[in-house]
Amino acid sequence: MRIPPRLRLGFCAALAIARLAATAAPAAELDRVWRIMPVGDSITAVDGGFGNYRIELAAKLAALPVKFEFVGSRSTKAPHGALRHEAYSGRNAEFLAAHFADWFRANPADIILLHSGHNHTVEENPVPGIVRATEEIIRLARAQNPRVIVLLAQVIPAGKLPKYAYLPALNLELARLAPRLHSPNQPVILVDQATGFDWRTDTVADLVHPNTTGAAKMAQRWFEALQSLRLPP
Repeated sequence: MRIPPRLRLGFCAALAIARLAATAAPAAELDRVWRIMPVGDSITAVDGGFGNYRIELAAKLAALPVKFEFVGSRSTKAPHGALRHEAYSGRNAEFLAAHFADWFRANPADIILLHSGHNHTVEENPVPGIVRATEEIIRLARAQNPRVIVLLAQVIPAGKLPKYAYLPALNLELARLAPRLHSPNQPVILVDQATGFDWRTDTVADLVHPNTTGAAKMAQRWFEALQSLRLPP
């Protein structure tokens, strides 16, 4: 059957667009930047004179073929550029959950690094509330990005006792929470930041915040977890 000239031109144009899209897709994929949002308290924010895992982690990620960008409303200057985040000194998981929807809407991310559990006292019996807040943060992130990847940390131990005596119990509950919320399309990956972290050698004088050695250990754990995702470039 003979195709009229006007239809033939339309067909050729459609074919050219399809070919252009097919060739453009790989280039777009090569330019993919994975947005990482670190979320937490002063251990993540690093407002004082102690180790910053984000600087260590950025250096490790810069060596990979995959491109990453740290996002958030706050930032820290670093050799690899401003490292943005949503971490707040002196604040707990409940505070983060109360404000997270607005933060994530303003700075959407593909990956969340969530390390939160400090800034309570053992007398408060805080573990159930922290777990509920953690689950709420994940729910809010998924509401805006259904395919968000959450790396959920079992938090680092502290030598400031008895205030932080509840942290081991919290980490046990977080280990139960991660597989309960995880699915192949909505990953929640548990990252053990507690094992191998020794507050006697890995924190500054307050026995809570990581020193440079502790920050390096944290960065390595995050890095290993990110590598395990096998993200495409």
